Amino acid sequence: MRPEIIRHVPALTQRVTGWRKGGQEIGVVPTMGALHEGHLSLVRAAKADCDRVIVTIFVNPKQFNNPADLEKYPRTEAEDVALLASLGVDVVFMPLPAKVYPEGFATSVSVSGVSGPLEGSHRPGHFDGVATVVAKLFGMTQAHRAYFGQKDWQQLQVVLRMVADLNMPVKIIGCETIREADGLAMSSRNARLDTASRAKAPALYNAMQRAAAAIRGGMPVPAAMKQARAEVLAAGFDEVDYIELRSAALLERVSDLEAPARMLAAAVIGDVRLIDNIAV
Repeated sequence: MRPEIIRHVPALTQRVTGWRKGGQEIGVVPTMGALHEGHLSLVRAAKADCDRVIVTIFVNPKQFNNPADLEKYPRTEAEDVALLASLGVDVVFMPLPAKVYPEGFATSVSVSGVSGPLEGSHRPGHFDGVATVVAKLFGMTQAHRAYFGQKDWQQLQVVLRMVADLNMPVKIIGCETIREADGLAMSSRNARLDTASRAKAPALYNAMQRAAAAIRGGMPVPAAMKQARAEVLAAGFDEVDYIELRSAALLERVSDLEAPARMLAAAVIGDVRLIDNIAV
């Protein structure tokens, strides 16, 4: 069954109000489109938990530091809707930027602390853009539950912090990263990898796995991170922005495994910047 396509907030509000009056549980999966199996896994989780499922598709200009990156971001609306139809999604909400950020829009949501390191330092303002649009989408969809992939681990922690701090009445569900058979984390950006870069791309995940095993085996964290960085560059990546071990929730630097830890990485191959993370 083809989902209902809604582009304007009043129409969405009308549909959602009816569902809520009927006591139905609503789930939302926020996306920027160019859907892949990682997104679809979130939709399946929402379908399993909720009576109604909304998928939002909105390429958010406020979270792009580079206008060229925004321009190059893949847009595959017809293909996305076809995929969502096969999963029985109720509504695909695809608002225009002018409707999300109308003339006079002057509010920004900023989550300090967890948004500061890693992606925050490499992409200033990025998480303000993420938090602002996610807050808006929660208000527009009035969902009870929202589904995010763990591949964007720092983003997930930012959203969790925002929801807790602002008492937003939505439960955040973090779902496992979906990977290709060779270990590469699924991402809409992968479509931009040329054949040679795609063949080399799994080296990031493989180096992280080896570093995690080394740390668990007693290697000091700095040495393991240095080794992983060298492996990634030797595999053909052009640049490593970071490979670091951080506390899982607060993303503070850690030097041991006494508390839950996460290894997070970002590296560039060709003109594509890949991010990944694993539990350690």
